[in-house]
Amino acid sequence: MTKFLLAVHVLAAILAVGPVAVAASMFPALARRAAEPDAAGGAPAGARITHRVCQVYALAGAAVPLFGFATASMLRVMGSPWLIASIALTAVAALVLGFMVLPGQERVLATLSEQGGAASLDRSATARLSMVTGVFNLLWAVVTVLMIVRPGSTTGV
Repeated sequence: MTKFLLAVHVLAAILAVGPVAVAASMFPALARRAAEPDAAGGAPAGARITHRVCQVYALAGAAVPLFGFATASMLRVMGSPWLIASIALTAVAALVLGFMVLPGQERVLATLSEQGGAASLDRSATARLSMVTGVFNLLWAVVTVLMIVRPGSTTGV
């Protein structure tokens, strides 16, 4: 059962967090391209789609910690420092996504939608969004390394 839970946990991480990381990274460039003077009016389909991918897969990403807790419980590693650090970093990543990345994307889409967006989109908004998305991706990279290396682990999995 432990190996099954671990497999589902890893698959959930790949299939849920991966698309968010990629789509969130693509969004700022798509938004900047949409704001160019020769772009069609309104927010382009690409920016809207990447935002929607981020929203949907962020919800699906809730399965990652659920299966992670189940796996950790079966392995009896709940008090391990590497796991506690991973849980804390995962919580921070979720907060960054929920309170910075997604709302930032929504603000940019709203700006693009009003008045054609070309003149009103501030480049610093997409630059800030790129930075915050980079922080989100870096947090997940650290969590991934912690999950693979598991300092001091003797679980044998």
